[in-house]
Amino acid sequence: MSLTDKCRPIMLGEYMVSKQATVRAAARQFDISKSTVHKDLKQKLPELSPELYKEVEKLLELNKRERHIRGGMATKQKYELKKSEKKAKDKKSVKKC
Repeated sequence: MSLTDKCRPIMLGEYMVSKQATVRAAARQFDISKSTVHKDLKQKLPELSPELYKEVEKLLELNKRERHIRGGMATKQKYELKKSEKKAKDKKSVKKC
């Protein structure tokens, strides 16, 4: 294992726990893929820091339980934005006499 192989899983774990972040957010923050985040957290972190791994595991489980809610909220926001944009466009297209 290189130095980054030892440091990155711990840095990812600490980031996720401190920010209550998702895998996607951690991947974006560290500019790596979600697959790499998962591999670091699930395979490498238990060997390097078992205590941190337990905390991360709880957070991953929580995120897994809540993901359908987040997806529904994102879809709702998407369609609310489309609706408000359409209303704004309709108001602009109405000409005053």
